[in-house]
Amino acid sequence: MTERTGNHRVYEELHASADFQDLRKRYRAFAIPWTVAFLAWYLLYVVSSNWATDFMNTKLIGNVNVALIFGLLQFASTFLIAWLYSRHANKNLDPIARRLEQRYRDETEEARR
Repeated sequence: MTERTGNHRVYEELHASADFQDLRKRYRAFAIPWTVAFLAWYLLYVVSSNWATDFMNTKLIGNVNVALIFGLLQFASTFLIAWLYSRHANKNLDPIARRLEQRYRDETEEARR
């Protein structure tokens, strides 16, 4: 029972730490704007497909129309955002997360002794 209570204490301390608050701030600073941007882009695609059919049916090259290009760009933008997030996480999130994990391990190891 003491170990369980000790772990809760460690979690609470880590949650209140400056590192954890910084980690959350950095994560949200990336995730929220990119999520909003992607959802707006996706909604534009859906709305255009529904109500701007003449525009979406515009042929660009042969039988390739605007709708097809927009659809393929949905995939491209998904992979781009994932790649950008990976770079952001490696540079800005992972070092802080490693520090927090090490602190957790150190403190739970002390509690077990």
